[in-house]
Amino acid sequence: MRKVVPLLASSALCLAMQAMRPDAGKQLPSLPPPQSGFQFPQHQTLTYAVDWRVFPAGVAVLHFDADGTRERLSATADTSGAINLLFHVADRFQSNFDRENGCTAEFDKQTIEGRRRIDSTMRLDYATGRSILDERNLTNGQKKRLETGIPHCLTDLLTGVFYAASQPMEIGRDFYLPVADPLRPVLVTMKVESREEVKTQAGSFHTIRVQPTADAGVVKNRGDIWIWYTNDERHLPVQMRARLFWGTITFRLVSVEGK
Repeated sequence: MRKVVPLLASSALCLAMQAMRPDAGKQLPSLPPPQSGFQFPQHQTLTYAVDWRVFPAGVAVLHFDADGTRERLSATADTSGAINLLFHVADRFQSNFDRENGCTAEFDKQTIEGRRRIDSTMRLDYATGRSILDERNLTNGQKKRLETGIPHCLTDLLTGVFYAASQPMEIGRDFYLPVADPLRPVLVTMKVESREEVKTQAGSFHTIRVQPTADAGVVKNRGDIWIWYTNDERHLPVQMRARLFWGTITFRLVSVEGK
């Protein structure tokens, strides 16, 4: 149980990206810009119910705000019910990215998982070609800094699942997202697989199922991740699922509010 709950603090795509490490020498493609006519939300709140196997496990809330040329995406993940009594999780994430080209400028994370409390900020400096991670352990006061080279415009672990909505989704046609990571940039292949009907508390949706994966197959024996986007111009993620050997985590959309 203790190893299950911390994973609820991140989206299913965050889990996928953390498990995918490309070959060190692999050349990453550029982050594709949003398709023509796509609009990121000006103000929008998405609420997801999170289940582990058949048990309610928590709630994830994501909020979008337009801020000039930037888009600010904030997320919270909190355990609930019996799982919260066993292992309390209250995580906070925030990303800022350019609305025109998708380039992430900063990714912040505040993690509370049991006794573990860590704050971190990753800044992407494209002018110097460096990403800088500053991390502080609030439990013992330890600090660390990691710097790594970045080749060009990148998205981040939080934004990636939603930035993917800005891309064309055609069955059988993959697209690629280069993602910022403290150790080195990560390449994620988004495999557009099929059309499916999905029902959640928010309603019934015609969707396109997409599987984030690594093109070199390095996720073998680590599980599978899928995201279901609405089959319309919004590409709203209404369901996310991570299937691992110890069980399945599912995020299902509960509500969409324009505020």
